[in-house]
Amino acid sequence: MGSMQAVRRRLALIIPLVLAIVLGPTAPPVAHAQQRPYPAPSLAGGTGWLNTSRNIDLRELRGKIVLLDFWTYCCINCIHILPTLKKLEAKYPNQLVVIGVHSPKFTTERDIENLRRAVLRYEITHPVVNDSSKTIWRRYKIDFWPSMYLIDPEGKVCGWRRGEAPFDVLDKAIARQVRLHRQKGTLNEKPIRWDLELNKQPRTPLRFPGKVIVGPLGERLVIADSGNHRLIITDPTGEQVTVIGSGRGGHQDGPLSEARFQDPQGMVLDGDTLYVADNLNHMIRKVDLKEGRVTTIAGTGKMLTSYATLRGRSSTPTRYALSNPWDLALVGGRLYIAMAGTHQLAVLNLATNSIAPYAGNGVEDVKDGSLAKSCLAQPSGLATDGKYLFVADSEGSSLRAVTLPPGNAVGTLVGTTGLPMFKRLFAFGDRDGTGSAVRLQHPIGVAYADGKIFIADTYNHKIKLVDPATRRCVTFAGQRRRGNALEPLQLHEPAGLAVHGQTLFIADTNNHRIVTVDLASRQARRLTISGLQPPPK
Repeated sequence: MGSMQAVRRRLALIIPLVLAIVLGPTAPPVAHAQQRPYPAPSLAGGTGWLNTSRNIDLRELRGKIVLLDFWTYCCINCIHILPTLKKLEAKYPNQLVVIGVHSPKFTTERDIENLRRAVLRYEITHPVVNDSSKTIWRRYKIDFWPSMYLIDPEGKVCGWRRGEAPFDVLDKAIARQVRLHRQKGTLNEKPIRWDLELNKQPRTPLRFPGKVIVGPLGERLVIADSGNHRLIITDPTGEQVTVIGSGRGGHQDGPLSEARFQDPQGMVLDGDTLYVADNLNHMIRKVDLKEGRVTTIAGTGKMLTSYATLRGRSSTPTRYALSNPWDLALVGGRLYIAMAGTHQLAVLNLATNSIAPYAGNGVEDVKDGSLAKSCLAQPSGLATDGKYLFVADSEGSSLRAVTLPPGNAVGTLVGTTGLPMFKRLFAFGDRDGTGSAVRLQHPIGVAYADGKIFIADTYNHKIKLVDPATRRCVTFAGQRRRGNALEPLQLHEPAGLAVHGQTLFIADTNNHRIVTVDLASRQARRLTISGLQPPPK
């Protein structure tokens, strides 16, 4: 995905326009790229639609330019495309119709309610069809996430592309169709209104919380209120509340109440300093809790492109492009960054103000070896015991162990290592056991405490417990089916974990809540945050 096969990633580095093709007259000659437009295959076969009150037949969209986005919500490369689609929809509001064709990788992604949460989380405002059985995927002969098809106002396929599509490529292709069909009189520029999921959902104090951390003394609980684009600091009882961020998505440094984040995720506390992985801004932010200010300490604000990887060392971290920093760990003055977008770990030396790659060669895979030659697969969670970084490697459905200096190795504690290439990214499930026999499903969160590792087995709606010495993995909490009950505990795509004393804190993302679990009794309760309100509209 960015996903499918590592070989394609390598090819994309060499011949991106060959893997891409076709949207406009500038495309190079490639097999099937220059064929004449042909009737677009049907969108029949989906098992439900979102953001529309009816199933859509392409015939009813004659006169519109239609862009089909084949995606799956686990895929970081698919997430990269969404801002481009929003920008195109804003530029061509009456000419272009974007349709998301959600063809899932993971079993959990087939569920329309889980897909609905993803549409809400990523604030998608175009129609999305749940292609749960990949019927439409096969009809269009798709083999890669993301892929795109451009359909002209006469209902014919006039372009397609594998992989991430730059805005300018899509923009040129769409502008060409607008000019051509205005001249022909075949362009329908009447607006269409959709029945958006965003308009049907109540506003909640927490919205899709991503990560949660606890200060070393247990006095501070910090929540990444990711869907509200802000951070919440409270005590473990939920009584004392500080809000960081205006609640409006974007990038802005300054006082706590004015600062802006975009889907903040992982955090670490160092005294009165809070470091934040500002995911969709592709930045690392620093919050001075004494001074009450937010500053940017790494990242340019522009995403490192999918065909590049983190390379070299820089003494100017704010000029160093990042890609979807998802979690953080602080060890010995070094801030380790889970770089989901490039399938790597980076390290920011706070003493020398330098940043460099740390582990992973940028190829999406589950492959052990040295720091430089190993492969990660969308690392999304970090924890440490001071000797190792424990990594929730989400697309590989694995738990990895990365040595800290002076070590030079990446290993797999549980999950898919040992399988042949091309199978490692697609070996997932829900199976307890030991080592490579374990099956997880897109884990996003991880926490370490008292010699044990807790894993947010996100798409299984469970919390797993791993003994790193024996590599034994067992289910600790949660049921296979999503839900919101506390007894027995049900979760819905939990993503963040923290442990303090005898309490496990869970960011229960799709239930918009923080759940605490007593480690001894395993009794669960919902954390009530006193006085917390949704951000103003």
